[in-house]
Amino acid sequence: MPNEMRPAELDETDRGILRVLARDARTPNNAIAAAVGIAPSTCLGRIRALRERGIVHGHHTDIDLAALGLPLQAMIAVRLGAHTRGQVDSFLDHAAGLPGVISVFNLSGGNDFLLRVAASSADALRDFILDHITSHPGIQHTETSLIFTHRRGAAALSAL
Repeated sequence: MPNEMRPAELDETDRGILRVLARDARTPNNAIAAAVGIAPSTCLGRIRALRERGIVHGHHTDIDLAALGLPLQAMIAVRLGAHTRGQVDSFLDHAAGLPGVISVFNLSGGNDFLLRVAASSADALRDFILDHITSHPGIQHTETSLIFTHRRGAAALSAL
């Protein structure tokens, strides 16, 4: 099995550190260390090792997009006309660099991509889709769903 497919070997201390970071990535190192029962210097080394092993990719800030003038969020399902590596990679690179795009998911199934986007209004969302999505060569179909509510799930925590 390739390395990226193998579950990471984590001891209970690593799992405890990850649980704390998943709840609040801003938790100070000394508080993480106290929560898992290790010295702060050991904790810092463990967190550094988790980053180096690719288990921790970064720390993210959940921003109130409405406060930035982007109160409307949507999921845009995109289907390509052809599924060559070139077309898939081209659209992925294109979509990830667009203004207002929060996340891009490459999928299996009926749709090839799912984009989470933020916009200032319904008109701005329509313009975004027409100017940046449906105008891209190779797009066969799009379907847009407005997001009413979003909450981050805790599924990853249950695996720890």
